[in-house]
Amino acid sequence: MRRLIPLLAAVLALALSSTAAADTFRVADSHARSGAGSTSFSSGDSAVAFTQNQGGPMSFAALRGIWQAAGNAYGIPWTVLAAINKVETNFGQNLGPSSAGAVGWMQFMPSTWARWGIDANGDGRADPDNPIDAIFSAARYLAGCGGQFDITRAVYCYNHATWYVNEVMGLASVYGRVGGNTLFSVGNLGPQISTARATIATSRTQVATARLRARTLAHAERRFLRVAGTAHLLTDQLEANKHAALIGARRHAAEARVAQLSRQLASATAQLGRLRDEQSSALAEPSFAFPVGGGFANQPSNSVVSLAFRYVGIPYKWAGATPASGFDCSGLVQYVYAQLGVALPHNAAAQFNSPNAVSVPRDQLRPGDLVFFDGLDHVGIYIGGGDFIDAPHTGAFVRIDSLTGWYAARYDGAKRIVSASSAADTFQTASSSGASFSSNVVYFTH
Repeated sequence: MRRLIPLLAAVLALALSSTAAADTFRVADSHARSGAGSTSFSSGDSAVAFTQNQGGPMSFAALRGIWQAAGNAYGIPWTVLAAINKVETNFGQNLGPSSAGAVGWMQFMPSTWARWGIDANGDGRADPDNPIDAIFSAARYLAGCGGQFDITRAVYCYNHATWYVNEVMGLASVYGRVGGNTLFSVGNLGPQISTARATIATSRTQVATARLRARTLAHAERRFLRVAGTAHLLTDQLEANKHAALIGARRHAAEARVAQLSRQLASATAQLGRLRDEQSSALAEPSFAFPVGGGFANQPSNSVVSLAFRYVGIPYKWAGATPASGFDCSGLVQYVYAQLGVALPHNAAAQFNSPNAVSVPRDQLRPGDLVFFDGLDHVGIYIGGGDFIDAPHTGAFVRIDSLTGWYAARYDGAKRIVSASSAADTFQTASSSGASFSSNVVYFTH
Protein backbone atom coordinates (compact mmCIF):
# COMPACT_ATOMS: atom_id res chain seq x y z
CA MET A 1 0.00 0.00 0.00
CA ARG A 2 2.82 2.38 0.84
CA ARG A 3 4.26 1.78 -2.62
CA LEU A 4 0.95 2.82 -4.19
CA ILE A 5 0.71 6.17 -2.36
CA PRO A 6 3.40 7.97 -4.43
CA LEU A 7 1.88 6.56 -7.61
CA LEU A 8 -1.63 7.71 -6.68
CA ALA A 9 -0.29 11.16 -5.77
CA ALA A 10 1.42 11.47 -9.14
CA VAL A 11 -1.71 10.44 -11.01
CA LEU A 12 -3.82 12.90 -9.02
CA ALA A 13 -1.36 15.74 -9.68
CA LEU A 14 -1.35 14.94 -13.39
CA ALA A 15 -5.15 14.96 -13.53
CA LEU A 16 -5.38 18.27 -11.74
CA SER A 17 -2.76 19.90 -13.96
CA SER A 18 -4.54 18.63 -17.07
CA THR A 19 -7.85 20.05 -15.92
CA ALA A 20 -6.35 23.44 -15.09
CA ALA A 21 -4.58 23.69 -18.41
CA ALA A 22 -7.74 23.08 -20.39
CA ASP A 23 -8.90 26.68 -19.96
CA THR A 24 -5.59 28.49 -20.04
CA PHE A 25 -3.01 29.54 -22.61
CA ARG A 26 0.56 28.32 -22.62
CA VAL A 27 3.07 31.07 -23.47
CA ALA A 28 5.52 29.74 -26.04
CA ASP A 29 8.37 31.99 -24.94
CA SER A 30 8.33 32.04 -21.17
CA HIS A 31 9.55 35.04 -19.25
CA ALA A 32 11.31 35.24 -15.93
CA ARG A 33 12.51 37.78 -13.49
CA SER A 34 15.95 39.05 -14.43
CA GLY A 35 16.52 41.29 -11.48
CA ALA A 36 14.90 43.15 -8.66
CA GLY A 37 13.67 45.97 -10.83
CA SER A 38 13.17 44.51 -14.28
CA THR A 39 11.59 41.75 -16.27
CA SER A 40 13.02 40.06 -19.34
CA PHE A 41 10.85 38.86 -22.21
CA SER A 42 12.02 36.62 -24.98
CA SER A 43 11.30 38.33 -28.32
CA GLY A 44 12.77 36.41 -31.22
CA ASP A 45 16.43 35.74 -30.65
CA SER A 46 17.03 38.34 -27.97
CA ALA A 47 15.66 39.20 -24.55
CA VAL A 48 14.11 42.61 -24.01
CA ALA A 49 14.18 44.12 -20.52
CA PHE A 50 11.56 46.51 -19.17
CA THR A 51 11.19 48.40 -15.95
CA GLN A 52 9.02 46.70 -13.40
CA ASN A 53 6.65 49.58 -12.76
CA GLN A 54 5.76 52.16 -15.37
CA GLY A 55 3.85 55.33 -14.65
CA GLY A 56 2.55 57.67 -17.32
CA PRO A 57 2.69 57.39 -21.12
CA MET A 58 5.56 55.73 -22.99
CA SER A 59 7.09 56.37 -26.39
CA PHE A 60 6.38 54.26 -29.45
CA ALA A 61 9.96 53.01 -29.44
CA ALA A 62 9.79 51.96 -25.78
CA LEU A 63 6.48 50.15 -26.26
CA ARG A 64 7.39 48.39 -29.47
CA GLY A 65 9.42 45.72 -27.69
CA ILE A 66 6.48 44.92 -25.40
CA TRP A 67 4.05 44.68 -28.31
CA GLN A 68 6.42 42.39 -30.18
CA ALA A 69 7.07 40.16 -27.19
CA ALA A 70 3.36 39.83 -26.44
CA GLY A 71 2.59 39.26 -30.11
CA ASN A 72 5.21 36.52 -30.36
CA ALA A 73 3.89 34.85 -27.23
CA TYR A 74 0.32 34.58 -28.49
CA GLY A 75 0.66 34.66 -32.27
CA ILE A 76 -0.86 38.14 -32.63
CA PRO A 77 0.58 40.81 -34.98
CA TRP A 78 2.38 43.37 -32.87
CA THR A 79 1.04 46.14 -35.11
CA VAL A 80 -2.51 45.31 -34.04
CA LEU A 81 -1.54 45.50 -30.38
CA ALA A 82 0.11 48.85 -31.10
CA ALA A 83 -2.98 50.14 -32.86
CA ILE A 84 -5.30 49.08 -30.04
CA ASN A 85 -2.94 50.70 -27.55
CA LYS A 86 -3.05 53.91 -29.58
CA VAL A 87 -6.83 53.96 -30.05
CA GLU A 88 -7.63 53.03 -26.45
CA THR A 89 -5.24 55.19 -24.42
CA ASN A 90 -2.90 56.99 -26.84
CA PHE A 91 0.02 54.93 -25.52
CA GLY A 92 -0.85 55.42 -21.87
CA GLN A 93 -1.88 59.07 -21.84
CA ASN A 94 -5.45 58.31 -20.73
CA LEU A 95 -5.82 55.22 -18.56
CA GLY A 96 -9.46 55.84 -17.71
CA PRO A 97 -11.77 54.77 -16.37
CA SER A 98 -13.85 55.44 -19.45
CA SER A 99 -17.51 56.44 -19.31
CA ALA A 100 -18.35 52.72 -19.51
CA GLY A 101 -15.89 51.84 -16.73
CA ALA A 102 -13.03 50.45 -18.85
CA VAL A 103 -9.63 50.85 -17.21
CA GLY A 104 -5.93 50.57 -17.84
CA TRP A 105 -3.48 50.60 -20.71
CA MET A 106 -5.66 48.55 -23.04
CA GLN A 107 -9.04 49.61 -21.59
CA PHE A 108 -10.38 46.38 -20.12
CA MET A 109 -13.78 46.20 -18.52
CA PRO A 110 -13.25 44.94 -14.95
CA SER A 111 -15.14 41.70 -15.65
CA THR A 112 -13.04 41.11 -18.74
CA TRP A 113 -9.83 41.75 -16.84
CA ALA A 114 -10.90 39.30 -14.13
CA ARG A 115 -11.14 36.61 -16.80
CA TRP A 116 -8.23 37.48 -19.09
CA GLY A 117 -5.81 39.65 -17.10
CA ILE A 118 -2.45 38.09 -16.27
CA ASP A 119 0.67 38.96 -14.30
CA ALA A 120 3.02 39.18 -17.28
CA ASN A 121 5.84 41.05 -15.57
CA GLY A 122 6.11 38.60 -12.67
CA ASP A 123 5.63 41.08 -9.83
CA GLY A 124 2.85 39.00 -8.27
CA ARG A 125 -0.03 41.21 -9.39
CA ALA A 126 -2.12 41.33 -12.58
CA ASP A 127 -2.39 45.12 -13.04
CA PRO A 128 -4.34 46.69 -15.95
CA ASP A 129 -2.46 49.96 -15.32
CA ASN A 130 0.87 48.21 -15.97
CA PRO A 131 1.71 48.28 -19.71
CA ILE A 132 3.35 44.84 -19.69
CA ASP A 133 0.47 43.12 -17.92
CA ALA A 134 -2.15 44.93 -20.01
CA ILE A 135 -0.55 44.38 -23.43
CA PHE A 136 0.15 40.69 -22.78
CA SER A 137 -3.42 40.27 -21.51
CA ALA A 138 -4.79 41.95 -24.64
CA ALA A 139 -2.73 39.60 -26.80
CA ARG A 140 -4.06 36.67 -24.77
CA TYR A 141 -7.62 37.86 -25.25
CA LEU A 142 -7.16 38.31 -29.01
CA ALA A 143 -5.74 34.80 -29.18
CA GLY A 144 -8.80 33.57 -27.34
CA CYS A 145 -10.90 35.20 -30.04
CA GLY A 146 -9.02 33.36 -32.77
CA GLY A 147 -6.59 36.13 -33.62
CA GLN A 148 -3.92 33.71 -34.84
CA PHE A 149 -6.24 32.74 -37.70
CA ASP A 150 -8.40 35.82 -38.34
CA ILE A 151 -7.10 38.96 -36.69
CA THR A 152 -9.80 41.23 -38.13
CA ARG A 153 -12.57 39.27 -36.45
CA ALA A 154 -10.56 39.05 -33.26
CA VAL A 155 -10.44 42.86 -33.17
CA TYR A 156 -14.20 42.86 -33.72
CA CYS A 157 -14.42 40.51 -30.73
CA TYR A 158 -12.32 43.03 -28.79
CA ASN A 159 -14.88 45.76 -29.51
CA HIS A 160 -18.10 44.98 -31.36
CA ALA A 161 -18.03 48.04 -33.63
CA THR A 162 -17.17 48.15 -37.32
CA TRP A 163 -15.67 51.64 -37.07
CA TYR A 164 -13.38 50.35 -34.32
CA VAL A 165 -12.18 47.44 -36.47
CA ASN A 166 -11.58 49.83 -39.36
CA GLU A 167 -9.61 52.28 -37.25
CA VAL A 168 -7.46 49.63 -35.55
CA MET A 169 -6.70 47.75 -38.75
CA GLY A 170 -5.96 51.01 -40.53
CA LEU A 171 -3.46 52.06 -37.88
CA ALA A 172 -1.94 48.58 -37.88
CA SER A 173 -1.43 48.93 -41.62
CA VAL A 174 0.32 52.25 -41.06
CA TYR A 175 2.56 50.84 -38.36
CA GLY A 176 3.47 47.88 -40.53
CA ARG A 177 4.21 49.89 -43.66
CA VAL A 178 5.76 53.25 -42.85
CA GLY A 179 8.17 52.08 -40.13
CA GLY A 180 9.27 53.46 -36.79
CA ASN A 181 11.22 56.45 -38.08
CA THR A 182 8.28 57.87 -40.00
CA LEU A 183 5.93 57.15 -37.12
CA PHE A 184 8.30 58.95 -34.74
CA SER A 185 8.38 61.92 -37.08
CA VAL A 186 4.61 62.00 -37.49
CA GLY A 187 4.12 61.51 -33.76
CA ASN A 188 6.39 64.46 -33.00
CA LEU A 189 4.36 66.66 -35.33
CA GLY A 190 1.25 66.23 -33.19
CA PRO A 191 2.49 68.35 -30.23
CA GLN A 192 3.93 70.92 -32.65
CA ILE A 193 0.59 71.21 -34.43
CA SER A 194 -1.21 71.56 -31.09
CA THR A 195 1.22 74.30 -30.05
CA ALA A 196 0.74 76.11 -33.36
CA ARG A 197 -3.04 75.95 -32.94
CA ALA A 198 -2.79 77.34 -29.41
CA THR A 199 -0.50 80.13 -30.63
CA ILE A 200 -2.97 81.02 -33.37
CA ALA A 201 -5.87 81.11 -30.92
CA THR A 202 -3.92 83.37 -28.55
CA SER A 203 -2.75 85.61 -31.39
CA ARG A 204 -6.30 86.02 -32.71
CA THR A 205 -7.49 87.14 -29.28
CA GLN A 206 -4.59 89.58 -28.96
CA VAL A 207 -5.20 91.00 -32.44
CA ALA A 208 -8.90 91.48 -31.72
CA THR A 209 -8.13 93.22 -28.41
CA ALA A 210 -5.49 95.47 -29.99
CA ARG A 211 -7.82 96.43 -32.87
CA LEU A 212 -10.59 97.33 -30.46
CA ARG A 213 -8.21 99.57 -28.51
CA ALA A 214 -6.98 101.24 -31.70
CA ARG A 215 -10.56 101.89 -32.84
CA THR A 216 -11.51 103.30 -29.44
CA LEU A 217 -8.52 105.67 -29.48
CA ALA A 218 -9.25 106.72 -33.06
CA HIS A 219 -12.84 107.55 -32.09
CA ALA A 220 -11.64 109.64 -29.13
CA GLU A 221 -9.07 111.41 -31.32
CA ARG A 222 -11.72 112.35 -33.90
CA ARG A 223 -13.98 113.68 -31.15
CA PHE A 224 -11.30 116.07 -29.83
CA LEU A 225 -10.44 117.15 -33.37
CA ARG A 226 -14.10 118.05 -33.94
CA VAL A 227 -14.07 120.06 -30.72
CA ALA A 228 -10.90 121.84 -31.85
CA GLY A 229 -12.50 122.67 -35.17
CA THR A 230 -15.73 124.04 -33.73
CA ALA A 231 -14.64 125.70 -30.47
CA HIS A 232 -15.04 129.49 -30.40
CA LEU A 233 -12.31 130.15 -27.85
CA LEU A 234 -8.66 129.76 -28.80
CA THR A 235 -7.88 128.19 -25.43
CA ASP A 236 -10.53 125.51 -26.03
CA GLN A 237 -9.14 124.85 -29.49
CA LEU A 238 -5.60 124.49 -28.14
CA GLU A 239 -6.73 122.23 -25.30
CA ALA A 240 -8.69 119.98 -27.68
CA ASN A 241 -5.78 119.81 -30.12
CA LYS A 242 -3.45 118.87 -27.28
CA HIS A 243 -5.73 116.00 -26.22
CA ALA A 244 -6.12 114.90 -29.83
CA ALA A 245 -2.34 114.84 -30.30
CA LEU A 246 -1.79 112.78 -27.14
CA ILE A 247 -4.51 110.33 -28.09
CA GLY A 248 -3.17 110.21 -31.66
CA ALA A 249 0.23 109.11 -30.36
CA ARG A 250 -1.41 106.33 -28.39
CA ARG A 251 -3.47 105.38 -31.46
CA HIS A 252 -0.33 105.10 -33.58
CA ALA A 253 1.23 102.83 -30.94
CA ALA A 254 -1.92 100.70 -30.81
CA GLU A 255 -2.01 100.39 -34.62
CA ALA A 256 1.67 99.38 -34.61
CA ARG A 257 0.80 96.74 -32.04
CA VAL A 258 -2.02 95.48 -34.28
CA ALA A 259 0.39 95.21 -37.20
CA GLN A 260 2.95 93.35 -35.09
CA LEU A 261 0.37 90.90 -33.73
CA SER A 262 -1.08 90.40 -37.21
CA ARG A 263 2.37 89.46 -38.51
CA GLN A 264 2.75 86.98 -35.66
CA LEU A 265 -0.67 85.51 -36.44
CA ALA A 266 0.21 85.19 -40.12
CA SER A 267 3.48 83.50 -39.20
CA ALA A 268 1.77 81.06 -36.83
CA THR A 269 -0.87 80.28 -39.46
CA ALA A 270 1.81 79.62 -42.07
CA GLN A 271 3.69 77.44 -39.59
CA LEU A 272 0.54 75.40 -38.93
CA GLY A 273 0.04 74.96 -42.67
CA ARG A 274 3.63 73.75 -43.09
CA LEU A 275 3.27 71.30 -40.21
CA ARG A 276 0.04 69.91 -41.65
CA ASP A 277 1.61 69.58 -45.07
CA GLU A 278 4.61 67.82 -43.50
CA GLN A 279 2.28 65.49 -41.61
CA SER A 280 0.36 64.73 -44.77
CA SER A 281 3.54 64.13 -46.78
CA ALA A 282 4.88 61.75 -44.13
CA LEU A 283 1.76 59.62 -44.41
CA ALA A 284 1.35 59.87 -48.17
CA GLU A 285 3.69 57.06 -49.17
CA PRO A 286 2.85 55.03 -52.28
CA SER A 287 2.45 51.88 -50.20
CA PHE A 288 0.24 53.51 -47.61
CA ALA A 289 -3.17 51.90 -47.16
CA PHE A 290 -5.69 53.06 -44.59
CA PRO A 291 -8.59 50.61 -44.72
CA VAL A 292 -11.35 52.63 -43.13
CA GLY A 293 -14.55 54.15 -44.43
CA GLY A 294 -16.38 51.79 -46.74
CA GLY A 295 -14.03 48.81 -46.70
CA PHE A 296 -12.12 46.31 -44.56
CA ALA A 297 -8.44 45.57 -44.32
CA ASN A 298 -8.63 42.93 -47.03
CA GLN A 299 -10.31 45.43 -49.37
CA PRO A 300 -8.27 48.64 -49.05
CA SER A 301 -9.02 49.66 -52.64
CA ASN A 302 -12.71 49.95 -51.72
CA SER A 303 -12.09 52.34 -48.85
CA VAL A 304 -13.07 55.99 -49.10
CA VAL A 305 -10.30 57.09 -46.75
CA SER A 306 -7.72 54.78 -48.27
CA LEU A 307 -8.46 56.30 -51.66
CA ALA A 308 -8.38 59.85 -50.30
CA PHE A 309 -4.97 59.28 -48.73
CA ARG A 310 -3.56 58.46 -52.16
CA TYR A 311 -4.00 62.07 -53.20
CA VAL A 312 -2.49 63.77 -50.18
CA GLY A 313 0.16 66.12 -51.56
CA ILE A 314 -1.66 66.82 -54.86
CA PRO A 315 -1.68 70.61 -55.48
CA TYR A 316 -4.87 72.60 -55.06
CA LYS A 317 -6.42 73.83 -58.28
CA TRP A 318 -9.71 75.71 -58.46
CA ALA A 319 -12.24 73.60 -60.39
CA GLY A 320 -9.70 70.77 -60.51
CA ALA A 321 -11.11 67.27 -60.44
CA THR A 322 -8.25 64.88 -61.31
CA PRO A 323 -4.83 64.07 -59.83
CA ALA A 324 -3.23 65.22 -63.08
CA SER A 325 -4.74 68.70 -62.98
CA GLY A 326 -5.07 69.08 -59.22
CA PHE A 327 -8.12 69.21 -56.95
CA ASP A 328 -10.37 71.72 -55.36
CA CYS A 329 -12.33 70.57 -52.30
CA SER A 330 -15.43 69.21 -54.01
CA GLY A 331 -13.40 67.89 -56.94
CA LEU A 332 -11.40 65.70 -54.55
CA VAL A 333 -14.59 64.32 -52.98
CA GLN A 334 -16.17 63.75 -56.39
CA TYR A 335 -13.09 61.92 -57.73
CA VAL A 336 -12.71 59.65 -54.67
CA TYR A 337 -16.35 58.60 -54.58
CA ALA A 338 -16.47 58.14 -58.35
CA GLN A 339 -13.93 55.32 -57.97
CA LEU A 340 -16.44 53.59 -55.72
CA GLY A 341 -19.16 53.92 -58.32
CA VAL A 342 -20.87 56.86 -56.62
CA ALA A 343 -21.62 59.94 -58.75
CA LEU A 344 -21.49 63.23 -56.85
CA PRO A 345 -21.72 66.77 -58.24
CA HIS A 346 -18.65 69.00 -58.42
CA ASN A 347 -19.95 71.48 -55.88
CA ALA A 348 -19.81 71.40 -52.07
CA ALA A 349 -23.35 72.68 -51.52
CA ALA A 350 -24.72 70.26 -54.10
CA GLN A 351 -22.88 67.39 -52.43
CA PHE A 352 -24.41 68.39 -49.09
CA ASN A 353 -27.86 68.24 -50.68
CA SER A 354 -27.23 65.08 -52.70
CA PRO A 355 -30.18 62.63 -52.57
CA ASN A 356 -27.97 59.82 -51.23
CA ALA A 357 -26.38 62.02 -48.52
CA VAL A 358 -27.73 61.43 -45.00
CA SER A 359 -27.10 63.94 -42.20
CA VAL A 360 -24.80 62.75 -39.41
CA PRO A 361 -24.46 64.36 -35.93
CA ARG A 362 -20.94 65.51 -35.18
CA ASP A 363 -20.58 63.10 -32.26
CA GLN A 364 -21.40 60.18 -34.59
CA LEU A 365 -18.91 60.95 -37.37
CA ARG A 366 -17.27 57.92 -38.96
CA PRO A 367 -14.34 57.71 -41.39
CA GLY A 368 -15.55 58.35 -44.93
CA ASP A 369 -18.23 60.88 -43.93
CA LEU A 370 -18.20 64.30 -45.61
CA VAL A 371 -17.75 67.40 -43.43
CA PHE A 372 -18.86 70.85 -44.62
CA PHE A 373 -17.77 74.37 -43.67
CA ASP A 374 -18.12 78.09 -44.35
CA GLY A 375 -21.71 78.21 -45.55
CA LEU A 376 -21.33 74.97 -47.56
CA ASP A 377 -18.44 76.53 -49.47
CA HIS A 378 -15.92 73.89 -48.39
CA VAL A 379 -15.96 70.11 -47.94
CA GLY A 380 -13.57 67.42 -46.70
CA ILE A 381 -13.48 63.67 -46.05
CA TYR A 382 -13.47 62.71 -42.37
CA ILE A 383 -10.74 60.18 -41.44
CA GLY A 384 -11.29 59.82 -37.69
CA GLY A 385 -9.68 61.31 -34.60
CA GLY A 386 -11.12 64.76 -35.31
CA ASP A 387 -9.22 65.07 -38.61
CA PHE A 388 -10.23 65.16 -42.25
CA ILE A 389 -8.60 65.24 -45.69
CA ASP A 390 -9.31 68.25 -47.89
CA ALA A 391 -8.01 70.49 -50.65
CA PRO A 392 -8.04 73.76 -48.67
CA HIS A 393 -7.13 76.72 -50.89
CA THR A 394 -4.93 78.10 -53.67
CA GLY A 395 -1.26 77.57 -52.96
CA ALA A 396 -1.87 74.60 -50.68
CA PHE A 397 -1.98 70.85 -51.25
CA VAL A 398 -4.42 68.09 -50.43
CA ARG A 399 -3.67 67.53 -46.76
CA ILE A 400 -4.96 66.57 -43.31
CA ASP A 401 -6.81 69.29 -41.41
CA SER A 402 -8.48 69.29 -38.00
CA LEU A 403 -12.04 70.01 -36.83
CA THR A 404 -10.75 72.77 -34.58
CA GLY A 405 -10.09 76.50 -34.81
CA TRP A 406 -11.33 78.04 -38.07
CA TYR A 407 -13.03 74.82 -39.13
CA ALA A 408 -14.82 74.39 -35.81
CA ALA A 409 -16.12 77.97 -35.94
CA ARG A 410 -17.42 77.51 -39.51
CA TYR A 411 -18.64 73.93 -39.27
CA ASP A 412 -21.94 73.43 -41.14
CA GLY A 413 -22.55 69.72 -40.64
CA ALA A 414 -21.74 66.29 -42.01
CA LYS A 415 -23.24 63.86 -44.49
CA ARG A 416 -22.85 60.12 -44.98
CA ILE A 417 -23.04 58.89 -48.56
CA VAL A 418 -25.34 55.92 -48.10
CA SER A 419 -24.45 53.93 -51.20
CA ALA A 420 -20.75 54.00 -50.35
CA SER A 421 -20.89 53.28 -46.64
CA SER A 422 -23.75 50.82 -46.34
CA ALA A 423 -21.38 47.92 -46.91
CA ALA A 424 -19.32 49.05 -43.94
CA ASP A 425 -22.38 49.03 -41.69
CA THR A 426 -22.60 45.24 -41.95
CA PHE A 427 -19.84 43.10 -40.51
CA GLN A 428 -19.86 39.63 -41.99
CA THR A 429 -18.82 37.05 -39.43
CA ALA A 430 -18.25 34.17 -41.82
CA SER A 431 -14.58 33.32 -42.16
CA SER A 432 -12.83 32.85 -45.49
CA SER A 433 -13.16 29.10 -45.09
CA GLY A 434 -16.92 29.41 -44.74
CA ALA A 435 -17.01 28.65 -41.00
CA SER A 436 -18.88 31.09 -38.82
CA PHE A 437 -17.06 33.09 -36.17
CA SER A 438 -18.55 33.64 -32.78
CA SER A 439 -17.39 34.40 -29.31
CA ASN A 440 -19.16 33.86 -26.01
CA VAL A 441 -16.57 35.78 -24.02
CA VAL A 442 -16.99 39.19 -22.45
CA TYR A 443 -15.72 41.78 -24.91
CA PHE A 444 -14.11 45.17 -24.55
CA THR A 445 -16.02 48.38 -24.99
CA HIS A 446 -15.68 52.09 -24.33
